[in-house]
Amino acid sequence: MPHHPNHPPFLFSLTKKHGDYMHPSGMSSAADSIAMSGHTGTHIDALCHFSCNGRLFNGISVVDAQSWDKGVSALSVDSIEPIVRRGVLLDIAGVMRMETLPSDFIVTPAHLDNAAALQKIDIQPGDVVLLRTGWARFWRSAKDYLTGLHCPGPAIEGARWLSSRGVFAVGADTLVFEHQPDTAMPVHVHLLVESGIHIVENLNLEQLASDRLYTFTFVAAPLRIEGGTGAPVRPLAFPL
Repeated sequence: MPHHPNHPPFLFSLTKKHGDYMHPSGMSSAADSIAMSGHTGTHIDALCHFSCNGRLFNGISVVDAQSWDKGVSALSVDSIEPIVRRGVLLDIAGVMRMETLPSDFIVTPAHLDNAAALQKIDIQPGDVVLLRTGWARFWRSAKDYLTGLHCPGPAIEGARWLSSRGVFAVGADTLVFEHQPDTAMPVHVHLLVESGIHIVENLNLEQLASDRLYTFTFVAAPLRIEGGTGAPVRPLAFPL
């Protein structure tokens, strides 16, 4: 599973195999163990994931809000209620008639406007807006998915287009929601710190695009990790 170098990989193994312990009745069981970051795989960013000048969203100081053993006490992932909201897919790759957007592609407000117009969608306050770049095709190839941390996505102008519509969360099928490389991560700062908008990364949007399901009910429940800066989610889309 591809993962950002800032975060540990997904690790899985059996801790007990069938036959290690046999009940006289012939019954046996197997068990396993996993280890991962809250930002590995498909996951949601809590608002405490990023700060700027020592402040989280709503001006909360990070000084007293974080500790190694308890995480970040303010705006952590366990404060996110189960999400049941209107979801919107803006198929940028489809509108551009590309299977996948190139790694240096910047999603601009014009692209977002064009996708919304062609798909006949109005973005509404509280929506979860997902951008398709086509990169889910590279999921099983770290070489193609990471590409030296270069990936398509919106820059700050696209982020402001999204925040101006009052969305609840945004997401994409890339390792980093925003266009990379940009070590200042201006889109994350604008969305998480300045606007209070969650980010979902590493989505698989191929089936939605294939079915042309551009509006749907988006359902996801982050793991309730106290103090967590993010958590895995398994998003579901139900036709309206």
